Amino acid sequence: MEKEWYVVNTYSGHETKVKEKLEMRASSMGLEDYIFRVVVPEQVEVEYKDGVKKEKVKKMFPGYILVEMIMTDEAWFVVRNTPGVTGFIGSSGKGAKPFPLTPAEVDKILGSMGMSRLDIANELQVGDMVKVVDGPFANMFGKITSINLEKQQVEVALDLFGQETNVELELTQIAKS
Repeated sequence: MEKEWYVVNTYSGHETKVKEKLEMRASSMGLEDYIFRVVVPEQVEVEYKDGVKKEKVKKMFPGYILVEMIMTDEAWFVVRNTPGVTGFIGSSGKGAKPFPLTPAEVDKILGSMGMSRLDIANELQVGDMVKVVDGPFANMFGKITSINLEKQQVEVALDLFGQETNVELELTQIAKS
């Protein structure tokens, strides 16, 4: 099984508390290998009031958090039974497991927050094989030759017309193969 992103419904206004509780429960129950990242989707909005510029953090989806996890029975149980969680989105209930978000949906949400679906520091290394999933080189495979953490880009060596060519790609354009 591979890790995927799921939407979890929480009590509105308790998203940050639920995130903290879920991270603590995952750690205390030894599920760090199944529950990876918990994200409260937020954006910074700039407001001008009485000529003064104010930055305000606003929740993109009040009452919802994103959880990157491997959907095992135990991990599913821990998330569902975390205080403040009312359920998963994409589940019909009655014990049915939910459907994960598509990579495009995750990229759009995390991208608007300045984050990436792939954790460069921990998941990608020079020499790793990746599949290009978007753009003019979609469905091609290549090897990472360099990683730019600041720009959230990687340079990938692709075989173009029998010649190895380095191409710069955004993290949203690749998937680890």
